Amino acid sequence: MRVKGRYNVSGLTEAQFEPGSDGKVLRNLVGIINIEEMEIAEANALAQAMDNILRQYHQEHRFTADDICFLHKSWLGEIYEWAGQYRQVNISKGGFPFAMAAQVPKLMNQLEEKYLKKSTPCIFVEDNEVVKAIAEVHTELVLIHPFREGNGRVARMLATLMALQAGLPLLDFNIMNQQKDAYFEAVQAGLDRDYRPMERLFSEVIRSSLAASGG
Repeated sequence: MRVKGRYNVSGLTEAQFEPGSDGKVLRNLVGIINIEEMEIAEANALAQAMDNILRQYHQEHRFTADDICFLHKSWLGEIYEWAGQYRQVNISKGGFPFAMAAQVPKLMNQLEEKYLKKSTPCIFVEDNEVVKAIAEVHTELVLIHPFREGNGRVARMLATLMALQAGLPLLDFNIMNQQKDAYFEAVQAGLDRDYRPMERLFSEVIRSSLAASGG
C-alpha cells in the first residue's frame, strides 16, 4: 500500500487511510480527507507544539527516547491516535528502507545510550562539536524513522532544541528544504556512520539562522 507522495507502507494494522480520502490521507481523529487540508493541519499543530515545547526543556536537559515520543505526541496527538507511539509497520521512501519496525524500540534505546547521552545537553566549547552532535543525532533518528508519520519534522524539532541548548537561534531549515537530494544522500551516508554530509548541511542551516537573527 502506498501513501501518495510520502511512504510505501507494508502491513495492515497501521496502514489505514481515512475513508473517502481515495487512499491519500492516513486515518485520523479529525476526519480530514484532503491531503492539502491535512498538510495545513499538521503545519498549524507543529507551530503550536513548538511554542509549547520551547518552554518545556531547560538548557542542561539530557534528552531521552521518551522525550522524542513526547515531542511527536505533543505535535500530532490531536490528529492521529498513534502519535507518540513507535510504528508497527515497515516503511520505505524512494526505494530506501528504514529500520524494521520490530527493531525500533531497541534502536531507540541505542540512540539514547550512544548518541543522546553523549550529545545532550548540547553544550560544547567548539562550534564544530555542536554541529557534529546535532548532525549525528539527526541522522540516526531519521534512519530509525520510529513513527508512522512525521519523523523528519520531529528530528528537526529535536535539532532545534539542541541548537538552543548551544546558544544558537531557532533553526531556519529553508536551505535544507532547497537541497532535498543532498539531504537524502546525507541520510544514506549515515548508514556507514559517515556524518560529514549532514554536518555540512547543518553548518549551512546554522550560518543562515545566525544571519537571519543578526547573530
